[in-house]
Amino acid sequence: MLQIKKIIVFWGIIITASMAGYAQGTFSDPNVDYSFALPDAAWKLIAKPSATSPNVEYVYNDRREAHLAVRKLTVEKNAFLTDVIRDEEQKVQFLPGFVAGKEENFTGNFKGNVFNFEYVSSGRNASGRFYFLRTNDTTVYLLRFTGDRDRLKSIRNQTDSIARTFAVKGQ
Repeated sequence: MLQIKKIIVFWGIIITASMAGYAQGTFSDPNVDYSFALPDAAWKLIAKPSATSPNVEYVYNDRREAHLAVRKLTVEKNAFLTDVIRDEEQKVQFLPGFVAGKEENFTGNFKGNVFNFEYVSSGRNASGRFYFLRTNDTTVYLLRFTGDRDRLKSIRNQTDSIARTFAVKGQ
């Protein structure tokens, strides 16, 4: 009898774990021209795009753990991605305790760069991981992940996955 209960519990755990793997989704909305896959059900939509505001925002469990904001940037045709990154860096460089990190090359559906930095938020160590994805000569999408430094580091595979699956409709 005890053996049967152990087997039932074991299979219950296996089934639950396998269902958690399917608890993902895809973001797509008629008000924006892009989509991306969400690797975990913990990502919750907090700002839905509309006809007047194309901004999309997600949190991972809550805003302090991780926050994602997607923005579309229009750049000059000959603009270097490093110049676009410097412009965004100027916007965050005055955060308390700001320390710029390294830039990385990134490849998914689109090539781009990642800019990392650390800062202090409400007395806690925080970090940012900004993905700059060039989709054409004049458009760069910015995926801004910010949040608790340790949490953001532990879900880096998810932030990379979201950026890798980022796709523009019609391309």
